[in-house]
Amino acid sequence: MNERLKHKIHHNLQRARTSVKWVIFAIISGIVVGAVGTLFYFCMAYVTASRAEYPWLIWLLPFGGLLIVGAYHLLHDEKDSGTNLVLSSIHSGDNLPARMAPLIFVSTLITHLLGGSAGREGAALQLGGSIGNEIGKLFRFNEKDKHIMTMCGMSAAFSALFGTPMAAAIFSMEVVSVGIMHYSALVPCVIASLIAHSLATRFGAEAELFLLGEIPAFTIGSAVKITALAALCALISILFCILLHQSEHLYHKFFPNPYIRIFAGGCLVIVLTLLVGSQTYNGSGIALIKPAMKGEARWEMFLLKMLFTAATLGAGFKGGEIVPSFCIGGTFGCLFGNLIGFSPSLCTAAGMTAVFCGVTNCPITSLLISFELFGYEGMPYFLLTAAFSYMLSGYYGLYHSQKIMYSKFKANYINKKAE
Repeated sequence: MNERLKHKIHHNLQRARTSVKWVIFAIISGIVVGAVGTLFYFCMAYVTASRAEYPWLIWLLPFGGLLIVGAYHLLHDEKDSGTNLVLSSIHSGDNLPARMAPLIFVSTLITHLLGGSAGREGAALQLGGSIGNEIGKLFRFNEKDKHIMTMCGMSAAFSALFGTPMAAAIFSMEVVSVGIMHYSALVPCVIASLIAHSLATRFGAEAELFLLGEIPAFTIGSAVKITALAALCALISILFCILLHQSEHLYHKFFPNPYIRIFAGGCLVIVLTLLVGSQTYNGSGIALIKPAMKGEARWEMFLLKMLFTAATLGAGFKGGEIVPSFCIGGTFGCLFGNLIGFSPSLCTAAGMTAVFCGVTNCPITSLLISFELFGYEGMPYFLLTAAFSYMLSGYYGLYHSQKIMYSKFKANYINKKAE
């Protein structure tokens, strides 16, 4: 009996030590990554404002591309796979180099300054994951504990940059292996996310918030309408993923040399911008969402944003796909709402949620981020949207390294990578 009691005491003390350890390192991760994420936020704001003030900068995009490829070549990281490498480092143990953080930081700024169409949260995942992993290496953590630190860093950077700590805490755990979450990382990711968000807020970083208009009563008719929107957004998310992956494949096929490839991609973006006649679709696309919330979106907007983003990222420019996916879903949702006469602002929000869910395969994160961006009042609509978009988007995704552990249609274990 005494031996059993001693074993229990020893076991509980070990748990307590582990808990204290993760609280301490989550705080460290939140402060360090939060500070870098906050700096990245203000740098992004500066380059975005500079591009708006000096539209001629877009003519330098091909040359900025050469700088990006040259930087990766100089640091011997030519085969960098971005966020895919971060995800595979967690579930497969692939090496996550320290140089990823400064490279993605500078390269994303160059892309945005010179008019590439890309997001910023994908960069945040790489930035935070790389720094978190380095903290784990510094303190000689074992492989499994380094994986938790990587997820901590991802949550902290996402939270600091986008201002959604609840979604950020869950996203890094959900996106790696869909269907199986690393719950051992829950407390560290929550703490790191909250601290990073508090730090960013204290320094003046503003969270993205979108005000919905009057929300229609939730009835069978309105549920059918929002489900139809979710189904269409699932198809759009599939199209967006295919377009991104195929553009990368075609660029590599016709331009094997990375310098020529990115230069040609920069030229293509310039041509597309000249054809459109404005720089509406350059940058992240966040500026297109606010008019869409007011019911102002043209039919071609979501298609052009997909095209611009594929032309940019497929060529090798750096950034992310998440804000463009919000823009695509939001503008399509607004178009859908206007066509059927059903609350364009709600349809914009639902479209953003649906496409984000479809491309990331993260229904829980999608639901949480909808609450943080739009409020809780539209909960039934967001719940339906996330559920149907997740199911109908199949096994496509932004990240080839993402693993989908269970079938979306049957209670079967499939363990396959996203297409």
